[in-house]
Amino acid sequence: METLLKPTTKNVLEVISLPNLTPDAFISYYKANTVAIDNALTRAAVKFKGVQIDTQENFKHIVDSISEKFMSYIDGNSPRTKLSSNIYTSTEYDKTQKITMHNELSYSAKWPNKLFFSCLQPASEGGETLIADSRAILKEMDPEIVNEIADKGLIYVRNLHGGAGLGPSWQETFETEDKNELEAYCKSYGIDLTWCGNGNIKLKQYSKGIINHRITGERLWFNQIDQFHPIQLGEDMKETLSILYDSPEEYPMYVTFGDGKNISEDIITEVLNTIERVTVAPVWEKNELLILDNELLAHGRNPYAGDRKVLVSMSE
Repeated sequence: METLLKPTTKNVLEVISLPNLTPDAFISYYKANTVAIDNALTRAAVKFKGVQIDTQENFKHIVDSISEKFMSYIDGNSPRTKLSSNIYTSTEYDKTQKITMHNELSYSAKWPNKLFFSCLQPASEGGETLIADSRAILKEMDPEIVNEIADKGLIYVRNLHGGAGLGPSWQETFETEDKNELEAYCKSYGIDLTWCGNGNIKLKQYSKGIINHRITGERLWFNQIDQFHPIQLGEDMKETLSILYDSPEEYPMYVTFGDGKNISEDIITEVLNTIERVTVAPVWEKNELLILDNELLAHGRNPYAGDRKVLVSMSE
């Protein structure tokens, strides 16, 4: 049986350098060391260097072989392309903009436990997949903010059009054209759905915002309040939306505390600054596989120049 190579650890990332393994050789290596790798994933993200992943097919073959119970990106709010049953491009959000830190689908009632990333084409500049420890975020965060979220929870609001409008449609978001299927999904996951005319919908989703890890029991920062808050829109877009809509609750995305109280820009600024202090930005190279626990680690993306292609897969 192969032995897990001693990793190089930097903050929230453990790097394991391998001797240019073929996909099948890596799969054998991974299966021989699954317990040790799973243990490592409760400490940090794990990046394997020296794995021959130069095509979408290689990436899919590897993740299909080392994991199971994959999740689709149903109910997702980030623009991405579904390449196969369980393989997506990482977010296709404007490359000139930074994607702030988040735990995937933390606003939803169902989220992936593990994320798998590989970079087929690194950007010519920037484009790092950012990583931050959810435990460290909670520890560094202003206790008053933590306590208010823990006491009240959060309500995420989304207004999705039926085919024409700002942001994604509900058909794209839920990967269906069937209204009954949409209603059944929302009912099963406790999402309050309202039909608003013209085929548009309003969704309200309650979330704790602070959770305990499913395995370790550790208390974690687990929310996306900054991404749903209008502060992320920038002044020009906020001004435009204020003209188009009667209230922020009509914007494509919005968030309040669980009691309906608005969340101030000062709170969001404090959240962003705190998370920034504990964020690392490992550089992407080809032939790497990055695995992280979606509850323990938040991720994001730096802006970039040139072409960039990162694949992602999500498992329960």
